[in-house]
Amino acid sequence: MSELTGAVSAVEARLQELGHTLPGVAAPVAAYVPAVVSGSHVFTSGQLPFVDGALPATGKVGASVSPEQAKELAALCAINALAAIKDRIGDLDRITRIVKVTGFVSSDPSFTGQPAVINGASELLGNVFGEAGAHARSAVGVAVLPLDAPVEVEVTAEFV
Repeated sequence: MSELTGAVSAVEARLQELGHTLPGVAAPVAAYVPAVVSGSHVFTSGQLPFVDGALPATGKVGASVSPEQAKELAALCAINALAAIKDRIGDLDRITRIVKVTGFVSSDPSFTGQPAVINGASELLGNVFGEAGAHARSAVGVAVLPLDAPVEVEVTAEFV
């Protein structure tokens, strides 16, 4: 809801068109906050693919988690990042640009498809924000992530 008008923001309406709803902000699993504002940028902490407080899958991509499933989980991470951003700036329509996405993929040692997995987050943000969703990005394979999550995503956005 837009704070001033009580109407659903255009960004949230677009998420709904794509079949997603913005969840509440996931509670931190350690000593950090979900997002921080500095100047005209908001930086999210790493967001796991929580759904209703639980991880829908755990394990390593390329072993117990398929690349396709991990790509869907990366999109969930991006949605959770948007929830954290909304919590800090009040209205997602204030976002003027997605600046950077950093994705971490808990990978089987032989798995090298991290960029395709993090495309789940990148494509979602592009579908929601259009040209303003085009961003710089890193996709990193790691040995393990918190709670044995398959993916974790950070988002940096510029806003007015």
